[in-house]
Amino acid sequence: MTALDSFSLAWRTVRSNKLRTGITVAIIAFGIMALIGIITAIEAMNQSARESFATMGANAFSIRFKETKVRVGGGGRNSDFKKTTRGLKEKKSNLGKPILKEEAEAFKASFHFLSAQTSIYRRGPGAQELHYEEKKTNPQINIWGGDENYLLVNGYSISAGRNINHLDIESGRNVCLLGSNPASKLFGEHPESSIDKIVRVGSIPYRVVGVLKSKGSSAMMRQDDVLITSYTNVRHFQNTQPSYFLGVMVGNVNAMDAATGEATAVFRGIRKLEPRDEENFVIEKSDRVAEMLMGFLSSITGSAGAIGLITLIGAAIGLMNIMLVAVNERTKEVGLIKAIGGKSRNVRQQFLFESMIISLLGALFGIILGVLIGNLFSMLLKTGFVVPWAWVILGIVICSLVGLVAGIYPAMKAARLNPIVALRYE
Repeated sequence: MTALDSFSLAWRTVRSNKLRTGITVAIIAFGIMALIGIITAIEAMNQSARESFATMGANAFSIRFKETKVRVGGGGRNSDFKKTTRGLKEKKSNLGKPILKEEAEAFKASFHFLSAQTSIYRRGPGAQELHYEEKKTNPQINIWGGDENYLLVNGYSISAGRNINHLDIESGRNVCLLGSNPASKLFGEHPESSIDKIVRVGSIPYRVVGVLKSKGSSAMMRQDDVLITSYTNVRHFQNTQPSYFLGVMVGNVNAMDAATGEATAVFRGIRKLEPRDEENFVIEKSDRVAEMLMGFLSSITGSAGAIGLITLIGAAIGLMNIMLVAVNERTKEVGLIKAIGGKSRNVRQQFLFESMIISLLGALFGIILGVLIGNLFSMLLKTGFVVPWAWVILGIVICSLVGLVAGIYPAMKAARLNPIVALRYE
């Protein structure tokens, strides 16, 4: 009796017990489906995040103010200062101090690092509706105020019209740049026709002077759902952030460290910080935010792996139990195989093959379902079809091990049966 004969007999046995096989396959499939489905969704999120942050460039950084830290307890004699981990002191008068318009403009005028471009911008209200005549957008438009360098530093480009200029900034007049999504929503297939038209944000009218090219908005970062005006105009909105932002794009990515160092020195002087005071502002590189998001998604991946592993452990216990029941039910069959010349090795192979066939069938259905369910999420994020091949291969390996481990003891038990006792078993 060859290994092929044992495999053929195991396959016929699996096919003949459809209900038992189906239940066991479903248990394993749900475990793999949960694992592969979550991993596929996370891969889609990773792809969406990479596409979103790719447009920001690795040679840019931003400066924002440091939020107030809450301190519990008395301060004692030196309560005007807080000791930091670097040995510097953080002055209470500097805590939570937003970046003012004058400070932002002073930095832009003072920072002259090689060919770096500096932008001043400010976050306006989010989740706004834009109106043009009888048409309106969904309430998901973000309002930003910037300057003539805002588009360059943040990876936007003009598809029609012009950029914001110095006169717009100095006068604070109601002009705007429309993102590609609201322009398409309000003006259909010809978004360029929006130039010189009046759109309204609430009751405030804005003349459109430019339309932006699409950056490929994802569900994670809706970069095309924007209206950009000047930073001197956006302050007229309620719910506008009190602090200004500074964006800097360096010509050479290798000069990033030198540029951030010089920017720190210049802005410390503008913020009137003493040498022993810690910075009350934060410099963030564009790739730093991406790294934080990727790290968060990696932790979710670990949690998903743990969930799938727990489910598969339960499936392995169930599979072993079913195989033990199969040994008891087929005791006479085992005795017959041994009586006609079959060896213990052949019996052991048959039960191991049977266990692994069931486990791998569960893996196959679980992987297919997991990839399909995970890609429903990728459709929401508007990314391409995602197949986490490394995890697919890992899932097959894990299910093979599950089938092997779950089948070893029942197979050994069947192989040890005495043929005479087995034939007499009732």
